[in-house]
Amino acid sequence: MPTAVSLFSGCGGSDYGLRQAGFDVLMANDILPYAQAVYVANMPETDFRHCDVRQINSFPEAELLAGCYPCQGFSQGGVRDADRKINFLYREFLRALKLIKPKAFIVENVSGMTRSTFEHLLKNQIISFRLAGYRVSWKVLNAVDFGLAQERKRIFIVGIRSDINEVYEFPEPTHGENRTQPYATQQDIIGNLPEWPLGDFCEDAFHWYYLSRDRRRNWNQPSKTVVSNMRHVPLHPMSPKLIKLGPDEWKFETNAPARRLSYREVALLQGFPMDYVFPEGFSLAKKYEVAGNAVPPPLFRAVADALPNIWN
Repeated sequence: MPTAVSLFSGCGGSDYGLRQAGFDVLMANDILPYAQAVYVANMPETDFRHCDVRQINSFPEAELLAGCYPCQGFSQGGVRDADRKINFLYREFLRALKLIKPKAFIVENVSGMTRSTFEHLLKNQIISFRLAGYRVSWKVLNAVDFGLAQERKRIFIVGIRSDINEVYEFPEPTHGENRTQPYATQQDIIGNLPEWPLGDFCEDAFHWYYLSRDRRRNWNQPSKTVVSNMRHVPLHPMSPKLIKLGPDEWKFETNAPARRLSYREVALLQGFPMDYVFPEGFSLAKKYEVAGNAVPPPLFRAVADALPNIWN
């Protein structure tokens, strides 16, 4: 099996996808305690280092380096400040890249990185990776095009070491109109689950900001993008429709019961299996946070599967 090192690993979305693609993930890292708890509960054989990545001075040898450095500074749902220090954590990934010198690397981040405000940061990353000795390609992919029942656009940056005579080509979408398979729907993924999984979903009132946009999709549609803040998670499709009253103002069409997606439904829409363990002893908000922040494993697997066979 080709080997991999993973940084900013979260609860294991990227690494679960790598395992499905045939990689042995030797080491992972994240600073969040609950991310570690979930990761270790599901992939205990990986050496998980719970610390600030800047505290790691050495890394195991590996053929692939994967990383999903924090995206709050780029995110549509964040403060979108180009000068935030968190936007420069890619330099820690670059440091590891120079130390490990893997045959290839994969980076995932929010598509907001491509906006004009952050264009210089994206260019800086690409130039830095090229100067480190890699042929670099990047593309925005939508999870819904690869079998997930969720609209989720993310940028992927992939590099292959320059001394290897290969060029990376991104996978073609497999789901959607005029493709081999139709889009997956919420009915396909969460349609058989209990309607009211008490204790597993956020029961906070729907405040004005939540009702400032349409957060509902029908059973026969993919979900809107799931997020890490449990109060802003999309509505479950059993909820009544939202109708628009005016700019940034929506209300429920009827007084029928409504709820947000549960953290388990969020995880399923992200592509995690039903038996993926979320240990108890942490708050519901933490479960939503790690599930909503995760990389969809099937999407990461699709990107990894498209790597040329350079491992022998």
